[in-house]
Amino acid sequence: MDLVSIRIITGDIARLVGFYEQATGVRAHWSTEDFAELRTPCGTLAIGSTRTVALFAPGCARPAENSSVIIEFLVADVDGVHRNLAGSAADFVTEPTTMPWGNRSLLLRDPDGNLVNFFTPVTPAAIERFAR
Repeated sequence: MDLVSIRIITGDIARLVGFYEQATGVRAHWSTEDFAELRTPCGTLAIGSTRTVALFAPGCARPAENSSVIIEFLVADVDGVHRNLAGSAADFVTEPTTMPWGNRSLLLRDPDGNLVNFFTPVTPAAIERFAR
């Protein structure tokens, strides 16, 4: 089994896709006007409009109500991501901070309020954990 993607349901797909394109530098692949994917070598962030929910089961997912999941991106320069997003729609929860486990992390909320962590391994042990 492989984890293929995480999907966010949103009431404003263009806004959310634009935010993630700016934050990650990854261009979205649009399948329809209601569904886009930001594909990386390790996984995909899928973003669907509320209109796609009815295809599964009406009312089974609601936008902007997540309070338990953190979407995480491994980046080469977390401080650069912070500079790139300064002045944007990002709601910073913490400034770039080096965590006890060796990652320098930037925690923010996307325009729908979902928590997003951008991180860069900075200690030898953390760098080794994420070596490809």
